[in-house]
Amino acid sequence: MYLLHQRGSLHNLPDTPEAYDAVLADVTEQALARMTPEGNLEHPDCVNDIGDTSLGITSLLALAWQRGKDPRLPEAVRRSTDFHLRERVFTEDNPGYPNLRVRASGLAHARYVLEPGAHPIGDWPSTVWALLQAVNLLDGAEGLLTDAQRAELLELARGYWRWLTEATFFNPQEAGNQAIGCVVGGLMLARHLPSDEAEAVRSRAMSLYLDEIRAHRVRDRGALLPPEHGGAYDNNYSPISLSFLAQAHLVSGEEVFAEDGEALARYLDARLTSGGFDVGGPRYSEQHSAFESVLGLRYFGHRVGADLGRYRGDTRWARYAVKQDGGIDGHFAFMLVWQIQDTTVWHRTPSTASARHQLRAGTVSVAFDDRMTPSLVEAAGTYLLPAAVNRQHGFGPVTDGFLLCRPMGEVRVRDLRTDTLTAKLVTKPVVTRDHVLRHVQSLYVTDGTRMWMTVSVEHLGGTPHLLAGLPYAADDGDRVRRIDAVEMASAGALRLTHPLTEGPDHFDARSETTQEQAAFVLAADPRGYGNPDQGWSHLVASTAFEADPAPGAPADLDVFAVRYGPGGTFAPAFERVPDGLAVRTEAFTAVIGDPAGDARGEPVLTLHR
Repeated sequence: MYLLHQRGSLHNLPDTPEAYDAVLADVTEQALARMTPEGNLEHPDCVNDIGDTSLGITSLLALAWQRGKDPRLPEAVRRSTDFHLRERVFTEDNPGYPNLRVRASGLAHARYVLEPGAHPIGDWPSTVWALLQAVNLLDGAEGLLTDAQRAELLELARGYWRWLTEATFFNPQEAGNQAIGCVVGGLMLARHLPSDEAEAVRSRAMSLYLDEIRAHRVRDRGALLPPEHGGAYDNNYSPISLSFLAQAHLVSGEEVFAEDGEALARYLDARLTSGGFDVGGPRYSEQHSAFESVLGLRYFGHRVGADLGRYRGDTRWARYAVKQDGGIDGHFAFMLVWQIQDTTVWHRTPSTASARHQLRAGTVSVAFDDRMTPSLVEAAGTYLLPAAVNRQHGFGPVTDGFLLCRPMGEVRVRDLRTDTLTAKLVTKPVVTRDHVLRHVQSLYVTDGTRMWMTVSVEHLGGTPHLLAGLPYAADDGDRVRRIDAVEMASAGALRLTHPLTEGPDHFDARSETTQEQAAFVLAADPRGYGNPDQGWSHLVASTAFEADPAPGAPADLDVFAVRYGPGGTFAPAFERVPDGLAVRTEAFTAVIGDPAGDARGEPVLTLHR
């Protein structure tokens, strides 16, 4: 079974001028074959996200004409523009729309669904999208639109902007990508307005960004991020926000967009595996955007020196939004226009800077959450998620059913790199179920093909084990497939266990249910509106690797040691030495310092082959 939306890395898409001309040629042929006598360019199956789609294709045709001067296009652009102005502009309030601040304003908006009152909640983002399609068409209108059409389209864009910023509450879905898109629309509209009006619109757009978006950023893993559907990061929508930030910076030159885009880019780089896999989000936990993310990933990957293009997108949307038959849908057409216009090249080499919430070398990576517990482990092309036991999620020692990975105090981190090894030591104070303080020291070492995890903690008593991950997915070329096991070795006995109880809150890796499907079932709201991150937090138990303590460890410690990835015999040795705990494996020797750390309390680690 394959995951539906995570496919090839986005930097694998050709992005030469010739490649983009071929894309526009494809759009042209589809559009001319589809266009109705009325000038409609919508896909015949389009029902949702419809208020901007014909205009979006029109804007792509305008760009195609500017680049290739196809003589068939001027008439098509004028006819399709007339269609939108005549049939897709709504100035009466949509029945049931809940977010109006001014009723009967007479201002233009776009509808998510054409039928009055059918699904009004989507009208705000649809109007943002329509504004963006309109300003893109205005940018490319020279030699195509009549003076009357251009004037009417400009007035329509003014109406969209005013409806978004005056007639309704701003950003009613708490969606950062929609909100930043609205700001971009205002900045682009201002370029077509008389100077006094332009300055007012620019000022309003910047104040909305600073006061309504930036001031409400959410902190996660040390970064401040534009909130996405109430959460810090969504792996479908947040890369789209990155594209909006790129366009905002390109249009305005305002440094705040570069600063915030770089922060989001570094955060994304840290949570993204070497293979480009990611999971998690308050709206979608596995669905990935595709071409909509290219602009931001390419622009900010270049700025921060990171290979963000490894992000696995949904390559069925490799160039533009499509329907089930593969036919073009104009939704998000504005992003393809910007992607073609931007000439930034992909940065293809990994960042060499150490990141607190990431360990990465070669084809191995570990992403860490806010608690410095692994949120995703990648080795040998396979991916492990945090396992669950008794409603507790993570990687770490378990004693009497209690998982020791939630910190009770400051978490200290030490990064170390040699010519062949990359390591991270995490020292975490935790408390047991009976409130006894323990210090868990977790050492992660990789040679770029394998990853060793050594966890030591003061002797726990009883029969502790290490919760070492939930096997979930693997790279299969340009696809990601579900798995229920990975190649692992352990110093102590290693077991792969599965839940004994059936039900939505017990996740069995052998089933065909995906993480996202399970998360939505556990979420409080229906699919599409529930928070999968929150839903997944209700998971009681999961498939899990469990490792017993390693033999030969010092008597006052429980030490667990596992190796992810290929290799022969795994028989690490442990010894108390004056500087701490010596760990010797087939690939390295490390000395983990005392949990108290150095004079400043920071972890002490030495490492060599």
